[in-house]
Amino acid sequence: MSHASFDGLRVLSLESRRAKEVAKLIRTYGGEPFVVPAMREVALESNKTALEFAGNLMAGKFDLVIFLTGVGVRALLDIVATQHSREDFLIKLRQVKIAARGPKPVAALRDVQVPVIVTAAEPATWREMMRALEDEFGESMGVMRVAVQEYGASNPEFLSELTEKCSELTKVPVYQWALPEDVRPLREAVLGIANGNVDVVLFMTAVQVIHLFQVAEEMGFRDELRAGLLSMVVISIGPTTSEELAHYGITPDFEPSRPKMGFLVNEAAQYSGKVLAQKRTQLVLPNDSTEVTNSAETKLPAAPAVASPAENVSSISAVRRVAPSTPTMAGFRDGLTSIDFLHEISSRLAAADSFHVVLGSIVEFVTTVIPCDSCFIYVLEQDKLVLRASKNPHADLVDSLGVQLGQGITGWVAEHREPVAIDSGASSDPRFVIFKNLPEDHFEAILSIPIICASKVVGVINLQHRLTYQHTANEVRLLSMLGFLVGAEIERTRLETENVQLAGRLETRKALDRAKGILQRDLGISEDEAYKTMQRESRQRRKSMREIADAILLGDDLKKPRLPDEAKVIRKAVSR
Repeated sequence: MSHASFDGLRVLSLESRRAKEVAKLIRTYGGEPFVVPAMREVALESNKTALEFAGNLMAGKFDLVIFLTGVGVRALLDIVATQHSREDFLIKLRQVKIAARGPKPVAALRDVQVPVIVTAAEPATWREMMRALEDEFGESMGVMRVAVQEYGASNPEFLSELTEKCSELTKVPVYQWALPEDVRPLREAVLGIANGNVDVVLFMTAVQVIHLFQVAEEMGFRDELRAGLLSMVVISIGPTTSEELAHYGITPDFEPSRPKMGFLVNEAAQYSGKVLAQKRTQLVLPNDSTEVTNSAETKLPAAPAVASPAENVSSISAVRRVAPSTPTMAGFRDGLTSIDFLHEISSRLAAADSFHVVLGSIVEFVTTVIPCDSCFIYVLEQDKLVLRASKNPHADLVDSLGVQLGQGITGWVAEHREPVAIDSGASSDPRFVIFKNLPEDHFEAILSIPIICASKVVGVINLQHRLTYQHTANEVRLLSMLGFLVGAEIERTRLETENVQLAGRLETRKALDRAKGILQRDLGISEDEAYKTMQRESRQRRKSMREIADAILLGDDLKKPRLPDEAKVIRKAVSR
């Protein structure tokens, strides 16, 4: 199998958040990268709407909240904390139904212990989100009061559908997209496309399309930009971005098999050269002018097992999507050197800041390196393997599904500390055990690897495939190496999380003991009576015991005599 390569093509990306990473990937695959940020995230001028939403949620005025981005989850919590108790808000949020568009909002919500009952399937556009909501709630949506956390800009189609389906709809904007502070590089990108100085353009969000054409409009180069795009390879990350391109008369040449950056760049490297050559041979010159044949009529390089038409999207002609489960969908495998590979996984682990974030990063990297339909990470806790991360949404099973050592293929791998690779008929293996809640158990092929740290098993990584899949020796060795690399990180993060929880419990215990002592002194009651008094207040006020104890400690501290300057500082702090 030949390596994926751009073979020196000039590749433009408009990515902002992961600009360095995409530039490195393009360069790794033999392309000449031009990365020009097309957008930046800015705060809204007023947080009034988000704060009104928080107040209404805490008053019980919503039945369903839909989160569309992980950034939006965190931004909303920060906004709410300016006027409300963060924990009180989260308590109320846990009492309503929660839907999330994809893995990023799911991970952000899981970090604050908010359960998600509905998630959208890939490519996670508003259509998949709407379909998932209808499948879950059906006609009962007609009486629901729904709130939608928006990202950057409203999605009128989604909001229109929701308005028809539910009783009340509230938009909750928390941030917006703006042009970069310095738009000169974006102007240069417009000129580069118009003058044919670019071979391939990668679009990763619809906002990138909007901003590129907005700048071109201001320059008076809209038509030149469109003509330039028609003469080069245009790749869209998914249907939403393809629809936005269609508004400007551009049909992408194809979408990647999965809406992920790694797959986008890898598959662009595989096919761009042939697609570009095919488009340029179709140029004709009627009446001394150049006309470019619509790219939707071209075909990807002849290989039926590799390329297939995408699903039809109502507003555009069918955009082809690279077919899944092909051996060339290797993600980073084709291009990264050993040093690049180690740097990539180590940087992802080093950047993580919580247990679930670490595991989510591992899942994302593993599924980019080795193509698969499912990826599970189980972590050994006492004598049970607990499902802690999944490529596919399983909000009801992550952190709750447990597998005993020796149970099923996963338990066998952990018990024997040996990998298992089954190319077909996985359910016929004598070690196989069915878990009814996991549709992945009906998959055909499986690769299961132990995660080892300090000569002991700390978990298991499972990759599964719907169709027959022959795992190469390199893939088995690669996943085994990943098991060694991430084993120490999983163990460290788990222990660190336990230490933080233990430290929190110790601090709570100290605060409770001090608060009990104050009540005993001031009320002349026993230690047991003081504790029961705090318990009663906790239930009645719906506050945690720690919050009650902190309130008692603060009240006692405020009664102490203060120096004049010190009293002013305290009054100022309390007034805030």
